Amino acid sequence: MNKNDNKLNNIKNINEIKFRYKKFKTLKKNNNIVFPNNFKINITCNYLNQIINNKNNVVEKKTLNVAGRIINMRIMGKASFINIQDYTGKMQVYISQNGISSNQYKKFLEEYDLGDIIGIIGYVFQTKTKVLSIFCQKIYLLTKALKPLPDKYHGLQNKEIKYRKRYLDLIVNKQTRFIFKKRHQIILNIRDFMNKNNFIEVETPMMHTIPGGALAKPFITYHNKYNTNIYLRIAPELYLKRLIIGGFNKIFEINRNFRNEGISTQHNPEFTMMELYIAYSDYKDLMIFFEKLFKKIYKKIFKSNILKYDSYSFNLDNSFHKLTMKEAIVKFYPNFSLQSLENINQIIKISNLLKIPIDPEWNKGKIISKIFEEKIIHKIIEPTFITEYPIEISPLSRSNDTNSLYTDRFEFFICGMEIANGFSELNDSEEQKKRFQQQQNNKIIKNKKNINDYFYDEDYIEALEYGLPPTAGLGIGIDRLVMLFTNTKSIRDVILFPMLRPIRI
Repeated sequence: MNKNDNKLNNIKNINEIKFRYKKFKTLKKNNNIVFPNNFKINITCNYLNQIINNKNNVVEKKTLNVAGRIINMRIMGKASFINIQDYTGKMQVYISQNGISSNQYKKFLEEYDLGDIIGIIGYVFQTKTKVLSIFCQKIYLLTKALKPLPDKYHGLQNKEIKYRKRYLDLIVNKQTRFIFKKRHQIILNIRDFMNKNNFIEVETPMMHTIPGGALAKPFITYHNKYNTNIYLRIAPELYLKRLIIGGFNKIFEINRNFRNEGISTQHNPEFTMMELYIAYSDYKDLMIFFEKLFKKIYKKIFKSNILKYDSYSFNLDNSFHKLTMKEAIVKFYPNFSLQSLENINQIIKISNLLKIPIDPEWNKGKIISKIFEEKIIHKIIEPTFITEYPIEISPLSRSNDTNSLYTDRFEFFICGMEIANGFSELNDSEEQKKRFQQQQNNKIIKNKKNINDYFYDEDYIEALEYGLPPTAGLGIGIDRLVMLFTNTKSIRDVILFPMLRPIRI
């Protein structure tokens, strides 16, 4: 569409809005109640379609009350066909002066527009072309739309408008409605799965006095009463583990996290996660648990064992793959060897060959993780658990018993996306204190700031001193899971109101 077309459309839009406002003012002048609230429905479009498709003739004799938004109008002289849409689907309605009287039909032609929300009372019948429709006996204008819907042929294609005006996107785009209905089903079935596995759902604070539980930059706000900074949580982990210390054995929480970092097709600053914790379990148990949850939820909702994303297809009857971080590097760069990833000089050489900038202060674990992050993740297409994460990037994970440089941790990847992160929890309070202090010192050295500028959660250390049983914890990115299951390429398309750049006036 060129600039002249856009200009013409804008003029038409302005004229249409003026025309609708004129109608609206006339309606207000002539009627006491312009927005009635006494129309009750007894059937939805989807349910009506199901009955019709099942050829159940019982409904044909019944008076139906159905309501929805007008999304299509075909005016044909003394009779018209309209399509209405409710939250379940669409239905065709036949309106004629023989059904509602010539006076009412005239009012319909003069007052009603695309986008209006109406109530219909009538019965099911078959048109001459054998299309089952509702024969309208009474019609009510419930809400007047003062602005026209987007062009029915082009829909709502502008991504920016789609996200800023999600209500329009939901009205005109069937795929958008599909995605968010599936999102609801996914979360509902996850909760059902957790309940059947004897988990207790809990809620922990969204505002923290000390940000913790993940390595991320927090959003900062201010508490007037306590005269102190407050941080939107980056993760609920430390609070959830306090509950395990308190005696719960299996808990989970589905809620929002906030990270003041980048925005991309896989990242939104406000996102939904499920975190779960199981006492007397380890990270290997979690891999089994996650694989079972993942497969069961998908098969139940989509009635298929084949997961399709982009051009890829996965048979969920097959087991997920398992690789260590170093094995994944060697898999995609076979010129390197596992042995070469044990020597710091060789690792630095590899990073230089791959053109990955590194900090002189980094040790081999940090460099390996950087190589993996920059060069490997986007290449992991098959559903794969990656294990043996370096201790430097896993401050809350338990060290491996045979090699203390690595932790009992995994992340799950598919189609170049990280979906889940789990590990055996570090429950040695002295070791946790040491790691917190080291993390704090590293930040101070790097940023040359005072120790008071960084966070050390003394209360969590004290809680650990009362004893955290052997525990495993898992975080699942709900938004990315919905992306994967609905074959959606951007996280913004699975979040109803994603973060957008403010409009400056």
